[in-house]
Amino acid sequence: MKKFNWKHLGLTAGLGLSLVAAGCSTEKTSTEDQASSVGQGKEIELAYVEWDTEVASTNVIGKVLEDLGYDVKLTPLDNAVMWQAVASGDADAMVAAWLPATHGSQFEEYGNQMVNLGPNLEGALVGLVVPEYMDVNSMDDLTDEAKMTITGIEPGAGVVAATETALTDYDNLSEWKLETSSSGAMTVELGQAIKNKEEIVITGWSPHWMFATYDLKYLEDPEGSFGEAETINTMAREGLEEDMPEANQVLDQFNWTTEEMESIMLEISEGEDPEVAAETWIEENPERVAEWTEGVAK
Repeated sequence: MKKFNWKHLGLTAGLGLSLVAAGCSTEKTSTEDQASSVGQGKEIELAYVEWDTEVASTNVIGKVLEDLGYDVKLTPLDNAVMWQAVASGDADAMVAAWLPATHGSQFEEYGNQMVNLGPNLEGALVGLVVPEYMDVNSMDDLTDEAKMTITGIEPGAGVVAATETALTDYDNLSEWKLETSSSGAMTVELGQAIKNKEEIVITGWSPHWMFATYDLKYLEDPEGSFGEAETINTMAREGLEEDMPEANQVLDQFNWTTEEMESIMLEISEGEDPEVAAETWIEENPERVAEWTEGVAK
């Protein structure tokens, strides 16, 4: 798979790219030959935001499409630009739409310019998260913990926007501040705080490997600032079904569980290359992959 990096606010492909050749057996069965001929080398571009969830899911479905013979490009983008790219047709699809709340504003702006292929994962959550050892269970309970600071991720992320709403919804949070950084920086700070058993409040979401690594809990949200459980949906550009029907079918059939996604996320967080982690998972879960490619690779 090829990974492109677009400019921060642009819709043109960035200059840097890396080509990673996937290992393959020198002797293919006739089934493998047939599968690899489905895509016939057609180029398909998947956009994604560099959250741990989307790194995992995009690499997995990208590898499945590559194994079917497509020339797959993975393009990391800012969240808003990702939506704009699929809506404009500059990217073919994404598997990273958190609905209905987290990406609600982007869906309202761009949703009618693309095709919603439905959920690829159900039961996703967002909210404020703290270590289990902290003596607080609800956002109503927060007073002066963690120096009255919430450690956030990238500006423009849905969970960050929801946190900004929460700061106005809860009177006890009116003097709190939200510090944005990146999802990677946030998890580093979380790990350091837990190592020292310090207080920390983060903008969290699940699926995420941190829940498999640390004892964490969501703070109750009686005001509903973060909404209910969400789905992560697959969105395709208009015309993809006509241009690449088999690829569109695979994207439409792609779905998995929180546990499956988190198993890959944990491997990546421990240093495994995302493409290698995706390839290993695919090799170990042929029945699941067969569900996604049913009717395409026979």
